[in-house]
Amino acid sequence: MQTHTTDSTDLSTAVATAARTVRLALETYPGRVTLSCSFGGPSGMVLLDLALREEPRLPVFFIDTGLLFEETYELVRRVEARYGIIVESAIPKQSVAEQSATHGDALWRRDPDACCALRKVEPLRAYLRDYDVWMTAIRRDQTAARRTLQTRSWDEVNQVVKLAPLADWRDDLVWAYVHEHHLPFNALHDDGYASLGCVPCTRRVRSGEDVRAGRWPGFIKTECGIHV
Repeated sequence: MQTHTTDSTDLSTAVATAARTVRLALETYPGRVTLSCSFGGPSGMVLLDLALREEPRLPVFFIDTGLLFEETYELVRRVEARYGIIVESAIPKQSVAEQSATHGDALWRRDPDACCALRKVEPLRAYLRDYDVWMTAIRRDQTAARRTLQTRSWDEVNQVVKLAPLADWRDDLVWAYVHEHHLPFNALHDDGYASLGCVPCTRRVRSGEDVRAGRWPGFIKTECGIHV
């Protein structure tokens, strides 16, 4: 967990702007908006809270690769209890065991791009077929590949409008909102993990490293293919 000193005016402005983005989408595409949360970073908790304040019945989902940390699943359960919702899951066509039988054991060690395509990209595409708008909590400051992220864009692969209401938020604003609203967050953030994905592809982040430096250690890879 991180602590920061943040100007309250900055936070209030950021919240108001993000809430307007969420509200406009809900008004423009009634019943056709969904929100993804990885439960592996604080940004997702902020967007989830903001969006459910606008529409408590908004569909929320996560991509359950079958390889997530137990702390991630525990956070899903805590969120369901706090907000009175059922978090939906986008699941790969094959179980981990079935994938091993088809592609060999531990595909993530040999070809993480292929593994991400099977366990993340394809399930997302299948899930989003029922929606027109996909809201995500990614931000420009998270990776170099996300520097040009737009708040609203067209996702050609998934054929949906992609919204990133927190696109221009800073890390300090995210944590300030988490603390102000006493939001639950992944317990592993207190154990050196800044960004959480699948167990075999995530490590703790060392001092001074980028927030996503702990993802896919040993590979020149910072994205699973969902966003970039």
